[in-house]
Amino acid sequence: MAEEHGGLDWLRGRSVLVAGAGVSGRATIEPLRDLGALVTVTDANVDALAECARLGAATVPIDDLLAERDRVAEFALVVTSPGFRPDAPLLSLAAGDGVPIWGDIEFSWHVDRAGLYGPPRRWLVVTGTNGKTTTTSMLQSILEAAELPSLACGNIGIPVLDALRQTEPRAEALAVELSSFQLHWAPSVRPTAGAILNIAEDHLDWHGGMQPYIDAKARALTGEVAVLGLDDEVASSLFSSSPAVRTVGFRLGVPAPGELGVEDGYLVDRAFADGERLAPAEGITPPGPAGLMDALAAAALARAIGVPPDAVAAGLAAHVVGPHRAALVAEVGGVTFVDDSKATNPHAARPSILAHERVVWIAGGLLKGARVDDLVREVASRLTGAVLLGRDAMQIAESLARHAPEVPVVTVETGDDAGVSAVPQTATHRVVLPADTDSDAVMGVVVREAAALATAGDSVVLAPAAASLDMFASYGHRGDSFTDAVGRLDASDISRTLR
Repeated sequence: MAEEHGGLDWLRGRSVLVAGAGVSGRATIEPLRDLGALVTVTDANVDALAECARLGAATVPIDDLLAERDRVAEFALVVTSPGFRPDAPLLSLAAGDGVPIWGDIEFSWHVDRAGLYGPPRRWLVVTGTNGKTTTTSMLQSILEAAELPSLACGNIGIPVLDALRQTEPRAEALAVELSSFQLHWAPSVRPTAGAILNIAEDHLDWHGGMQPYIDAKARALTGEVAVLGLDDEVASSLFSSSPAVRTVGFRLGVPAPGELGVEDGYLVDRAFADGERLAPAEGITPPGPAGLMDALAAAALARAIGVPPDAVAAGLAAHVVGPHRAALVAEVGGVTFVDDSKATNPHAARPSILAHERVVWIAGGLLKGARVDDLVREVASRLTGAVLLGRDAMQIAESLARHAPEVPVVTVETGDDAGVSAVPQTATHRVVLPADTDSDAVMGVVVREAAALATAGDSVVLAPAAASLDMFASYGHRGDSFTDAVGRLDASDISRTLR
């Protein structure tokens, strides 16, 4: 079959179902039409389906499709957006009918290998629980410094299919940020080099447990070069089982042969060179251990395709931190306010809190099955207060009660959620708002309560350890809401509770 040789001719004249009308789903329409496929898009969002219809696809609401169970079997292929879980009714029905299911990344890989838009590119894949976007943007900065035609894509920048279709300039290398969802649905991807930065509890509700989550991440290691974070227990444990042709590691300490690390204030390469200095550690942004680790991973991926040391140094020097990643918002009354809304799980929140001596912690949202006890135990000595919001706020409050009972805690709740569970801590104060209070107004109250707990020298850190979608449109919306609320403070708002 042509499919076995990377070809996609078998799709010509065949009906393909695209599950999901969002950005990644819409990006599949034109390539499928270029292949001669008959495209149908399904989603629950009527407005999104209308946009797909304008792009030339047939559309069907997902409930209507599920009501006609035999109709799914008529499709030759289902291309799913990453948000669909493996047990989603539509995908379960397709699997039961023997219809192949590809993720949008799997489809992108086959499109690239088939040469639909020219010779295949070199894929440099970045995954991990935390640091993916920063590492990918660092990698893209390095590739630009090396004057290598490239694009950042996947979960950063543009969909991979859009990157493949872009011809001016034509990218020869792709810096591809991939989530565990995308990797789950992409078993064929074999990157030129792929990195796993770290692995901690996240998205366990989607994957059904920790091992399936690890297995999905490990698909980044199936190509020519695998790169693993050796200071992370789970990531480093994959070294011996890595199926890559060559596996290298990176660490914050002095690197051994086959590793990148830090020595005498420099990022040093002992994997692709014999101890060559790549860049000074000082000046890496974001500063601190997490930023250095991301820089080492980006450098390893770049070095895997022969990027010279001077380009690594120039790219890292030019790198600018993206928004909502430990960004300094303001200083009010001697209190520093920090937006790390991108810290959407406990593992990501950890370095953000530990970067400050005294912290009023703003946390809460959707924990996605992750536990916070280990985080709370580690950061308890830094906390001078906590203000919690969102659906899983009480889980965090209960952990604080167990492991940091002396820390004053405020929960900010809307009427529908108020009083759902009792928190075993007398220091906890509840602020109950009307049920119809919008998310920005809730954040305004949260920020004022945090300011009231803070004293000069403290840092109020938004590091939610949870996803945002229970209240906000995105982590970016959450961070913007925090920034706006901080902008309305003045010095009289600080430490009101102590007056």
